[in-house]
Amino acid sequence: MIQREEIIGDSRLILGDCLEVMPGLGRFDACVTDPPYGISKDGQAKSTGAHGGRKAYEFKGWDSERPAREAFEAIVGLSENQIIWGGNYFADLLRPTSKWLFWDKGQRINQSDGELAYTSLSGALRVYECNRVALMMDGAQHPTQKPVRLIEWCLGFLPKAETILDPFMGSGTTGVACVNLGRKFTGIELDPGYFDIACRRIEEAYKQPRLIEHPRRAPAVQEQINFGEIVS
Repeated sequence: MIQREEIIGDSRLILGDCLEVMPGLGRFDACVTDPPYGISKDGQAKSTGAHGGRKAYEFKGWDSERPAREAFEAIVGLSENQIIWGGNYFADLLRPTSKWLFWDKGQRINQSDGELAYTSLSGALRVYECNRVALMMDGAQHPTQKPVRLIEWCLGFLPKAETILDPFMGSGTTGVACVNLGRKFTGIELDPGYFDIACRRIEEAYKQPRLIEHPRRAPAVQEQINFGEIVS
């Protein structure tokens, strides 16, 4: 059931339960998403330290368990290709594949060194190094938010995908990346607060000037981001 819907440019944002909403959406070229992993990371306490500390987020309970098998079946059924972050938590629900993506967070502290994404694509594993400081540059507003540059990198492996679905939209990072790269986006989010944040971020992305056309292929040169400094 769709509780609320916003159309912003070429983006369609839907407030509701993705299991209820997805059957009525039709087909997409690709699904790029970051579902709950079921590891209770839906919030965090504020901390300080030499590495800058962590922002506080309210614990809301949405990461208490991973999505049902039916959610992944629906995603595969309505999209030609899939890139699913946290794929190692859902390996038993997805078909075997060779091309995994790895986000190297450029950190060797007490947090995870990186994260894995499942893809339905063929080919070798690929690595993207992007320090978590990129989230501060994006203005992180979600406890598991991904950097926009990371999702743009993912979309580079889907050069022919014009229509992109994210059924676990969160704060709208996939949508922002789609705006930046000229893709049509449909996002679904269950939490009204994060839905509002996604709407604001995507609306703001459309207001930004597009001085150059972004490449629609995977970058040949690895971009590395280290504490605000960009090195190619």
